Amino acid sequence: MTRKTISVVTPCFNEEAGIAECYEAVKRVFEMEMPDFDREHIFIDNCSGDRTVAILKEIAARDHAVKIIVNARNFGHARSPHHAILESRGDAVTPVLADLQTPPSILPEMAARWRDGFKVVVAVRKDTGEGFVARKVRSLFYSVIQRLSKVEQIPNFMGYGLYDRQVVDVMRTLYDPEPYFRGLVPEIGFARAVVEYAQPERRHGRSRHSLMDLVDLALVALSIYSKAPMRVMTLIGAATAALSLLAGFVYFIVKLLYWDSIPLGVAPLLLATLLLGAIQLVALGLLGEYVVLLLQYARRFPLVVERERINFD
Repeated sequence: MTRKTISVVTPCFNEEAGIAECYEAVKRVFEMEMPDFDREHIFIDNCSGDRTVAILKEIAARDHAVKIIVNARNFGHARSPHHAILESRGDAVTPVLADLQTPPSILPEMAARWRDGFKVVVAVRKDTGEGFVARKVRSLFYSVIQRLSKVEQIPNFMGYGLYDRQVVDVMRTLYDPEPYFRGLVPEIGFARAVVEYAQPERRHGRSRHSLMDLVDLALVALSIYSKAPMRVMTLIGAATAALSLLAGFVYFIVKLLYWDSIPLGVAPLLLATLLLGAIQLVALGLLGEYVVLLLQYARRFPLVVERERINFD
């Protein structure tokens, strides 16, 4: 039987403290538990300012299965790993984070499900270790996006999984300037298997995803997978216009009947102006999200610009 190759993709940004440990952990799993698979390990560096690239070059010099892409600048946490996935050449590909919060220990189980015929094997977190507030906010987000999107969204799926080359080939045909990978996987389709895992504690460093990064991710998901925000604003605008006309008509009739008793007043006009202004600003903000997304599609700027690549010969 022909040996299969699994590509492992690891995005890096200032990971000098743990990048060698990530490499060793993946290599150990392949050697000890998956000896019948060949390994391709692609590290894509997002313009680190520490010794991450130097350490990777030392590893690549002695292990030709390790490949390196060094970006010309930091292209963000979504575009960089997606580019590396598209550059993979294995029969299947899996993203493994450098901090090992996507544990390589479940790779054998995912590979077994892939061999069973599943083109997509998603890894779902069953224990996030998050605080109460963060857990509730995340649950609320998944609930909202699930209701608003026509494409199924998988709760607690962060992108970790094993994806057949056929799935990656479909991704290569798409141009997505801001890839929302965890939405793209169910959108493409294919029957999938689910593997659960408990997210381990971060071994090195801290999360570099700020609150604004998470907000941006949520807005990208909503703007790509749902028309509901714009439709809701249209309905709010129509309802507000109808209520304004009704209120104006009622006020006009009452004023005619009780001309001297009801003063014109400035407060109602001011409140109405503030309400309409707020609605218009929210509508313009939502419209801006869609316009920016369309602009990015029109520019067709590459996902990343590479400064260097190693062992891709």
